[in-house]
Amino acid sequence: MRIETVLARLATLPGPLPSGPEALMPVLTDGRSRAFPPRDPAADRPAGVLVLIVPDDQGHARVVLTERPTYDGHHSGEVSFPGGKVEPDDADIVATALREAEEEVGLDPVVAGVRVLGRLDEVWIPVSRFALVPILAVADRRPVLVPSPLEVARILEPSVAAFLPDAPIRIVDRTIRDWPLRYGAYPVGAEDGDELLVWGATARILGQLGAILGNEGGMPRDR
Repeated sequence: MRIETVLARLATLPGPLPSGPEALMPVLTDGRSRAFPPRDPAADRPAGVLVLIVPDDQGHARVVLTERPTYDGHHSGEVSFPGGKVEPDDADIVATALREAEEEVGLDPVVAGVRVLGRLDEVWIPVSRFALVPILAVADRRPVLVPSPLEVARILEPSVAAFLPDAPIRIVDRTIRDWPLRYGAYPVGAEDGDELLVWGATARILGQLGAILGNEGGMPRDR
């Protein structure tokens, strides 16, 4: 999909925003209902993530993702957006997302000509109590990105076409901490030829982005 097509379809975000594919929502496969306590907004951990669309050297639109390092904790090794929790000095959630992107991948928003287009729907993650606000932005120029060795194993820049409504979704059965889960995931490739699976909150945000781009204004699809 060309960057100019993406910009045209994101010029005015629809309201309400469309939902992504239902298959991306993890479900338990042993019949149990979720044991998480009801959401208590006072206990939420507000966070901002940057959904940054960048042009590649051929003028196609790509989205910046990161692979987390492996560690003992939630979200280890997962593919995610640059982002993190709100800090007291952040002016707002946009400032949070931009600050985190600078810390994690070395983004210079001025040099890259980053423009914030709006917000996608908040995603709440019960296991870690993060309330993620996705900040949608576009760069006029492809940024030079450098992964923070403590926070990012590698940077990924898949085409936005990988998340359009007709993009392939792989169904995965997996047990995580005694939770037998089934979920849909987007396969994406890394520069070294590895294939990674994007699932969970990141996949649902990308699914919503893809739904917005899929048929905006009745325009024909352009990959």
